[in-house]
Amino acid sequence: MSREPLAGVGSVKVKLGVLVAASVTVATLVASLGRAASVPLWLSLPVTVLLALAVTQLLAVGMTSPLRQMTAAARRMARGDYTARVADGSRDEVGELARAFNTMAGDLGDVDRRRRELVATVSHELRTPLAGLRAVLENLVDDVGAPTPEARHDALATALGQAERMSALVEDLLDLARVDAGHAPLRPESVDVGDLLDACVAEAVTAAGSRGRGVTYDVDVSPVDLTVRADPARLHQLVANLLDNAARHSPAGGTVRVDAGRGPDGGLRLQVHDDGPGVPPAERARVFEAFGTGSGGGTGLGLAVARWVADLHGGAIRFVDPAGAAGAHVQVDLPADPVPTPSPSPTTPEAPVPAPLPPAGPTGATPLPARPPRPVPGRDVPVRVPGVVDDLVGDFWPDDGVPARLGVLLASLGVGLLGAVVLPFRDHGIGAALVLLAAGGVVLGAAKHRRDPFTLTCAALCALLAATVAVRDAEWIAFLCALAGAALCVVGVTRGRTLPAFVLAGLSWPLAGIRGLPWLGRTTARLTGLGQSAALLRTVVLSVLGLVVFGALLTSADALLAEWVDALLPDLTVDTLVLRAFLTVAIGGAVLAAAYLALDPPQVDRGPRPARPVAHRFEWLAPVLVVVGVFGAFLVAQAAVVFGGHDYLRRTTGLTYAEYVHQGFGQLTVATALTLLVVGVAARKAPRETVADRAWLRVTLGALCVETLVVVASALHRMDLYQEAYGYTRLRLLVDVFEGWLGVVVLAVLVGGVTLRGAWVARFALLSGAVALLGLAVVNPDAWIAERNLERYDATGRIDWYYLSGLSQDAVPVLAELPATERACLAPGWSPSDDDWLEWNLGRARAADVMGAQPWVAESSGRSTCS
Repeated sequence: MSREPLAGVGSVKVKLGVLVAASVTVATLVASLGRAASVPLWLSLPVTVLLALAVTQLLAVGMTSPLRQMTAAARRMARGDYTARVADGSRDEVGELARAFNTMAGDLGDVDRRRRELVATVSHELRTPLAGLRAVLENLVDDVGAPTPEARHDALATALGQAERMSALVEDLLDLARVDAGHAPLRPESVDVGDLLDACVAEAVTAAGSRGRGVTYDVDVSPVDLTVRADPARLHQLVANLLDNAARHSPAGGTVRVDAGRGPDGGLRLQVHDDGPGVPPAERARVFEAFGTGSGGGTGLGLAVARWVADLHGGAIRFVDPAGAAGAHVQVDLPADPVPTPSPSPTTPEAPVPAPLPPAGPTGATPLPARPPRPVPGRDVPVRVPGVVDDLVGDFWPDDGVPARLGVLLASLGVGLLGAVVLPFRDHGIGAALVLLAAGGVVLGAAKHRRDPFTLTCAALCALLAATVAVRDAEWIAFLCALAGAALCVVGVTRGRTLPAFVLAGLSWPLAGIRGLPWLGRTTARLTGLGQSAALLRTVVLSVLGLVVFGALLTSADALLAEWVDALLPDLTVDTLVLRAFLTVAIGGAVLAAAYLALDPPQVDRGPRPARPVAHRFEWLAPVLVVVGVFGAFLVAQAAVVFGGHDYLRRTTGLTYAEYVHQGFGQLTVATALTLLVVGVAARKAPRETVADRAWLRVTLGALCVETLVVVASALHRMDLYQEAYGYTRLRLLVDVFEGWLGVVVLAVLVGGVTLRGAWVARFALLSGAVALLGLAVVNPDAWIAERNLERYDATGRIDWYYLSGLSQDAVPVLAELPATERACLAPGWSPSDDDWLEWNLGRARAADVMGAQPWVAESSGRSTCS
């Protein structure tokens, strides 16, 4: 049974039309539903695309797989494997092509099987006469067993008989080859049947006498002047083979009877009888095949040649039951005017199906089969080929046949449902942390390398970063921590070691939604194949029905139970239900993609790439020395500013010191990052064969790293001076942390350069960056910014009340130290929160305690102090 949903459609064009129409319809309906329910675009767009792709994948299953299977099967057939079969259940043009391909593969398999059997049988048949001939000749050479001329004559006669046997075998093979290749055309003419039979009998008598059989022949031609149009040479060959076969199987002194007369259609009917053991009905068809000797021995080529001759004349040959006597009875029917049957091509050696013989003669005849049996169906091997996704991702992400994991699918959907229940209409808090931790738990539980130390370290940091959403009210730091946790998660499960590997790991997450489709198909098939699918569905429906009916009755009967249910269940109006459905699909899909990424991680690291050092030292040294010189000039300028003072700076540049430090901070940050790139490229291009090469590498790159550390210190100093002059903000604090992290990475590079082993630096940079961000969250950045601005306010009397009002409630405990008249300038910024337990957040809870413990604004305060 075909797995293609559109297998019953008989046209590829119609299938494509249905596919496009269904995808567009689903996308339109989902987008319209999201817009009507006011679902944000950033949420509705990916869900719409995801569902449209899912519908496309569902309907397109199997449409092109036969073509891909044919390609793989053709490659297998080129290697000699003809057992491959492709799916042919579709009714369209591709299905017709698949069925024709399977037929061709079966025919080629038959040809290959017959070729192998032919080689084996010919080898076996030739071995016996060759062995006898060789033994006779060896005896003659060694004068063994032939002391007299008579004995020598007998030995030579024996050798001649073996040679004649091989010659006859070769002639039969050549005849078969000519017919098989279509090189045996008929030259029909009028043939006197009596004269032909006399000549053939004379030859048979001579051959039978040479073998000492003493067989006699009884020929009866009626009418006496019977003639037939046939190829005389081929007809002679047919009769001679039949007589030889009858003589071989007749007892010594037996009689072979030959009857010739008119057939039912006016042609020739020739019958040959012998007194031998006969041919069992079960073997009557097989003896006409090449080397189909039956149980009587012989080469088995004579009757095969006779059948080919009969077929070429448009006639038929068969064994019939002997009429009241023992022995074999062969009957040949040739038409009055022969119509040659086209010779089979070299790739199909089977004879055409002869016309059915009339029901004349003795009953119980066994007709000749149209063709030999086909291979055993169990040997046909379905072709498994890579899908379209495999071509898309290539060797970067091969499908290792990851087994279905129903638990991973259900857990991912559970996380999506949890997020849809917890997240809407709530600020981030314990609920958001639970969703993040649950998602991380699903991914870690599915991870292929979950016990790897690096993976476990990333998992621990992810858990700490996820917990910040329940600790800090500042949305920007919570978002950065969640983003960093997601990055650590995908890098941890893919176990990347380099910066490009980290980037590929991040890109692989959305790509997993496509790469994992085959695995998702196997998993959903297992879901529907749990056995008793109808029983499972019926159980679910009845359980939900019981929950709704009895839950509604009992909650309406008990006020306390109703309060509990209201506290547990979310608002399920139409709009909110649509929003929650979108969230379920989005969150569940994201978690499922990450889980598949953990189950079947891509090859983000292809192993250490071989370095290609330059041929001459100056090729890498000169550019690095130029950068070192530029950094040296910068340090000299910094020293001039330090020793020259503010007047020298103003006189030389026309800038104040605050303007000067602000102007160069961004450039210094970029220069620090570019320095790491320069060090990485130089380390790969610099040769390391000699001690001098390694010394130059350590000295120059070490000097550059030291200068970079000084630049980092200068940048941090500039930012500190700038913040003292213009105030502290989130962006400035974040840039400070970033610049400090770059300095730590430069230190790590410096340590790696000393040992010339820096493979660990990339992972150290990643983990240290996560630790830095986690440390920033622990510091409570909004509170730290508020505290620094208040210190600057005490020192200078300058403060930006509007900016402080925009800080999160994390800053409330610090700002509560202000006098009530000044706190009034901040009053519009916050109000005590009434969070439920899923929305609870440490920052907001502390702010609520502070604002509830004392009046936030004095009753008589004015706004004159605000500026």
